[in-house]
Amino acid sequence: MSHLPNTLNSFWLWREVSSKLGVSNPLYKYWKSTPNIKLNNKYIFVQKNKLPSKYEYVEPILTDLSGYLPIKYASDRLHVNEHIFSYEKMSMFKEFEYKFVEDVKFVNIKKFFRENGIKVSKNSLVQLGKFKDLEITSNSTFYNLKNDYAIVVYE
Repeated sequence: MSHLPNTLNSFWLWREVSSKLGVSNPLYKYWKSTPNIKLNNKYIFVQKNKLPSKYEYVEPILTDLSGYLPIKYASDRLHVNEHIFSYEKMSMFKEFEYKFVEDVKFVNIKKFFRENGIKVSKNSLVQLGKFKDLEITSNSTFYNLKNDYAIVVYE
């Protein structure tokens, strides 16, 4: 499976961690033994099982984001307008599973890829869109989806 849908398998949403602990927003910066990542310069995540021992008790009540990505980040990585994940009237909206954590909407990309047999290597470029808008090249793989949509994986 691609690194794209597995990006957050071992991370917690910092906004949820800080909310559950009642700590200030920049505290994670002082946790030198707790790796963190930032997606789209907006979403901060801290690594699972690496919280300081003083705060480990909160981990069982945090939301597992394995396979999920914030919709803005997912739309950027799939090179598609985020409206596809935002509005029920969009034809592909119901093909995805969603989850809200601390007012951040996440989309389950891993499940979508698995159900549609989509395989992506680490350095691949992925594009989701209408058939007419996609360019199929000799070094790409085409996956036909529903409602005139498809995914092209460029190697």
